[in-house]
Amino acid sequence: MSKKDNSVGIIFAYLNEKNRPYSATDVFTNLQKQHGLGKTAVVKAMEQLAVEGKIKEKVYGKQKIYFADQSQFTQVNDADLKAMDNQISGLSTQVQSINQSCRQLDAELKVLQGSLTTEELTSEIKKLKEDCSGYRVRLQKIQSATNHIPPEEKEKVYKQRDVYVKEWKKRKRLASDMMDAILEGYPKSKKQFLEEVGVETDEDSKVVLPTT
Repeated sequence: MSKKDNSVGIIFAYLNEKNRPYSATDVFTNLQKQHGLGKTAVVKAMEQLAVEGKIKEKVYGKQKIYFADQSQFTQVNDADLKAMDNQISGLSTQVQSINQSCRQLDAELKVLQGSLTTEELTSEIKKLKEDCSGYRVRLQKIQSATNHIPPEEKEKVYKQRDVYVKEWKKRKRLASDMMDAILEGYPKSKKQFLEEVGVETDEDSKVVLPTT
């Protein structure tokens, strides 16, 4: 069979199978990827089929529409159409049900894929047990230690700390006030003044004043 005859056969079978009107461009677009038909070959094949009376041709302005010869198909009465409609409705319901089942199965699959395997769970449990064992050992050491600080001693330390922090703030404020008074009549910048008198600030030492 020549390439031309092959194109004619493919297009003839396609139009009969689909049984709906197409332009030559539509047929070329639909069949080009699967069969590798050129547009010129498609146009010539459809014109040949129309001339031979194998398909029908309708002209609308500058566009030609082609479709299968309806006389080759068995006539369908109203009862047959109704039966087909019922069959289509039933199949549509089945498709919806199957699609819903597929979505449910897909969701279950994603959950399972995100879950740990038996081996992974076993390894994770083993690791957690080891961690717990280590924590128990540390807790026992802490509980058995004899150098615990009594609550009253801790309270005394905290109070002393508060006193020192308040004194620190007070002295820092006094020093700042003194520098501000000096800098009012000082011809240079504050940074230059601090360098000349050799004063090192908390910021220079990267020390942060603690909160009380």
